Amino acid sequence: MTTAATQPASGKRSAGLTLAALGVVFGDIGTSPLYTVQTCFSDFTGVKPTPDNVLGMLSLITWALLIVVTLKYVTVVMRADNHGEGGVLALMALVSHDPTISGRRRRVYIVLGIAGAALFYGDCLLTPAISVLSAVEGLNVATPAFQPLVVPIALVVLVGLFAVQHFGTGGIGNLFGPVMLVWFVILLLLGVRQIVQHPEVLRALSPLHAIEFALRHKTVAFVSLGAVTLALTGAEALYADIGHFGREPIRTAWLIVVLPALLANYYGQGALLLADPTAISNPFFLAAPSWALYPLVVVATAATVIASQATISGAFSMAQQATLLGLSPRARIEHTSASEFGQIYVPAVNWLQLLGVIGIVLAFQTGPEIASAYGIAVTGTMLITTILVLALVLQRWKWPLIVVVPLFVLLLAVDGALFSANMLKFVEGGWVPLAIATVLFIGMWTWYRGRRAVGAREKERVMPLDTLLQTVEPGRLYRPSGTAVYLTTFSDAAAHGLMQNLTHNGVLHEHVVLLTVEVSDMPVVAAAERLQVVELGNGLHRVVLRYGFMEQPNVSGDIAGLADRGIPVDPAHTSYFIGHNNIVGGDRPLLPIWQRKLFLMLARFAASPREFLGLPASRTVELGGRIEI
Repeated sequence: MTTAATQPASGKRSAGLTLAALGVVFGDIGTSPLYTVQTCFSDFTGVKPTPDNVLGMLSLITWALLIVVTLKYVTVVMRADNHGEGGVLALMALVSHDPTISGRRRRVYIVLGIAGAALFYGDCLLTPAISVLSAVEGLNVATPAFQPLVVPIALVVLVGLFAVQHFGTGGIGNLFGPVMLVWFVILLLLGVRQIVQHPEVLRALSPLHAIEFALRHKTVAFVSLGAVTLALTGAEALYADIGHFGREPIRTAWLIVVLPALLANYYGQGALLLADPTAISNPFFLAAPSWALYPLVVVATAATVIASQATISGAFSMAQQATLLGLSPRARIEHTSASEFGQIYVPAVNWLQLLGVIGIVLAFQTGPEIASAYGIAVTGTMLITTILVLALVLQRWKWPLIVVVPLFVLLLAVDGALFSANMLKFVEGGWVPLAIATVLFIGMWTWYRGRRAVGAREKERVMPLDTLLQTVEPGRLYRPSGTAVYLTTFSDAAAHGLMQNLTHNGVLHEHVVLLTVEVSDMPVVAAAERLQVVELGNGLHRVVLRYGFMEQPNVSGDIAGLADRGIPVDPAHTSYFIGHNNIVGGDRPLLPIWQRKLFLMLARFAASPREFLGLPASRTVELGGRIEI
């Protein structure tokens, strides 16, 4: 299956992808002007909106966008696609599966990937809450009478958004691009309107103002980076979504539409503050003419809903990747489109995310309060992405050190400064996303280690295929007609279920398939590479069925190709045998007791392997076994 990133695009198609990218990729960063400037001059930073401070803060925002987004993501990181797919887990898979690296380094990369995914989920709870609340708070500019209604309205919008997820985004997705294009035009016009009245604000384009601000305020300037980070909200999406839209449409949308609109709006808010410092109460909405206030609130709310939708869809995709890469328990995944690849719905993730978002809205109550807690998760993910890309540059790309050293010293210094500054928010609420990420990291690392422990114990008790073939005496076995498919973890060994059937029942079907399902480090496996079949004799076949980490397994459908190899797979005469392990402690523990108990608890919440693999309920048999870890 090809992706948008690998298909050549005509001019018309490229324009369509660029428009679509505006809706899906740039929703988060596109709505950041709603709250960024206000937070930069809040009680959190303690910086007053004097002319010098306004210019200094605008300069910091400008160069953060240019260095982090334009230089790092658009120019460097987007080159690091994994067969057309991006995101921290795709990057982890690309780096960690390099056969030339040591096992120890591979584990380091896996730990970094898990940490990045966990931090991403922490960000997924804060982004919808801060975006929707900040949009609805525009009503307060019209009259304080709306203040008691802000939180209820925001909750209604958020509950409605999560409630419709099971319908899929295909229908409303077509509206995302045009709505966000209108939004960016509005950002541009609002900014230009103020800049024309106070063009001196454009002096902030010089990095000298950022440097002077930092030298003048020192510690306060460092703290202010935590607020400047809000302007980078959603920057990781540029990389994560390259598989859906391709590099060039995303780059084009950023350079031609998004970046100019964002800078114009930030500078417009700055121009307003130069004229009226009291406008800091809500500079985004106060920059608009009074007659446009209510329509602007409506459009802003629609834009924040779209931004939240992108976050929710990203959480679904991350859950699918983590499941197939063996980093989290199996989750029930529903495909919401018969024609569009990647449109999925994960009920467990959806409802847990909604509960978390509601909890954050009720706990913090306002957009600025959430902003004071925002940043740790997103900057942590950014820092991890930079480290993994640096490993890729050195291992695979072999860039000359004269380029690598200054470039990555700059990127790591900026990412490190942003992350460190945001850690200062820990007491103010920054502990919330960090606590969520920590819990998820422990769970994912435990699941990863637990699966490896189970695999090690299974490896100890399996029978090599050569030994099995030597013991098979067809004349002494009952061989019913039909095909039996035994799922086994190891492609070079017999399935435990088959050994049980032979030992206890003396049964060997006329056709036996020893099936191993493998997940590749590629996002999608080509149809020609899906099945690998080796005939073993006596009606036995070894089959490897491969999937990419962005695909949903459908074993019963995909093994239909075995019919072309002479193996009948008639649905009415094919049985599937899967193992159901009873995992207990043992004399030779492979995991600490707390981790084993946590792994067992997570296993109880995992979706049925039959459902996850797409096996028919009426033709699937689960055979139990005992494994000590």
